[in-house]
Amino acid sequence: MDYDKLKGVIEGLLFISGDEGIAAKEISEITQVPEEEIIDLIEDMKADFRRAGRGIQIVEVARAYQLTTLPEHAEYFERLASSPNQATLSQAALETLAIIAYKQPLTRSEIEEIRGVKCEKALNTLLSKQLIREAGRAEGIGRPILYATTKEFLEHFGLRELSDLPEPPMNFDLEEARLEASALFAKAADTGKPTTE
Repeated sequence: MDYDKLKGVIEGLLFISGDEGIAAKEISEITQVPEEEIIDLIEDMKADFRRAGRGIQIVEVARAYQLTTLPEHAEYFERLASSPNQATLSQAALETLAIIAYKQPLTRSEIEEIRGVKCEKALNTLLSKQLIREAGRAEGIGRPILYATTKEFLEHFGLRELSDLPEPPMNFDLEEARLEASALFAKAADTGKPTTE
């Protein structure tokens, strides 16, 4: 594999590893390239990002590499965070919202089991937009938080009550959740209300 392609693979691995990051050793195992070579490539990538004036950088935290934004751009991210209603819902947030709407109340781990991926960011987004709320604690180890939809959720989608949701399929799966979420958001768009994340 040539170096440019390998750098692209590493960048992709860093991206999908998110906040947890990924160790050089793990990248080495995945790419079947010696760890020392991976570390050298990551150092090259850091320099490439700086030279190109990219908006992201590679940092090493707790022996794992991750992609982060540049500290000097913080004011722009703060503006985005302070006006969350301007952003549209991401696919992850839509899927998470559909799962909660049909299966509520449920815990984060139950949502992640259905989606097959982590959903902490999507939950935070939905909480900040007041489309979901903490609805108590589940029994059991750690007493995890239960999530449910809010009155604002009903208002946003023009629903009188939860029973007005379209009938869920008999075998609820992720693809069906995506379709239901799209249908809900199309309905909201038809009523002229802005779609928010």
